[in-house]
Amino acid sequence: MKIAVVDGQGGGIGRVIVEKLRQEFGSRCTILALGTNALASSVMLKAGANEAASGENAVIYSSSRVDIITGSIAIIAANAFSGELTPRMAEAIATSEAVKVLLPINRFNIEVCSTIDEPLPLQVDSLVDRIINLYNHRFA
Repeated sequence: MKIAVVDGQGGGIGRVIVEKLRQEFGSRCTILALGTNALASSVMLKAGANEAASGENAVIYSSSRVDIITGSIAIIAANAFSGELTPRMAEAIATSEAVKVLLPINRFNIEVCSTIDEPLPLQVDSLVDRIINLYNHRFA
C-alpha cells in the first residue's frame, strides 16, 4: 500500500500524520511525502516518510500513483496554504482514483459541518484508524 501525505507551509500537519502512520504500519506501507514546498517535504521525510517530493509537478504526477491520499481537507481546494496549493494540484488530488482520507480542519475559509472540532493529535488518530480499516479491508 502506498500512501501520499500532502501538506504545505511548514509541514506540521503532515509531520504528525506521517509519524502516526509509521507508528501504526511500520514497514507495511510506503509513505510518500508530497509538499507544496521543499520545507514541508523535508519535515515529513524526517518524520518517517520513505520518499519525498515537492512542487506542483510532483503532486500532479504522484496523485495517480498511490492508493491513499491524506492531509487536511484544504488539499482539494485551489490556492490553499496561502496560495501554495495550485488549482492544478487540487484538481489532480480531487480527481485521483486514490481514496482520499482528509482531516476536517476548519481553516483556509473552509468550514466542515457536523464534525467535532478536536485537537490535531485526536483528529490524526481518527484519520489513522480509518486508514487501518481501509488497509485491513482492501490491501491485506
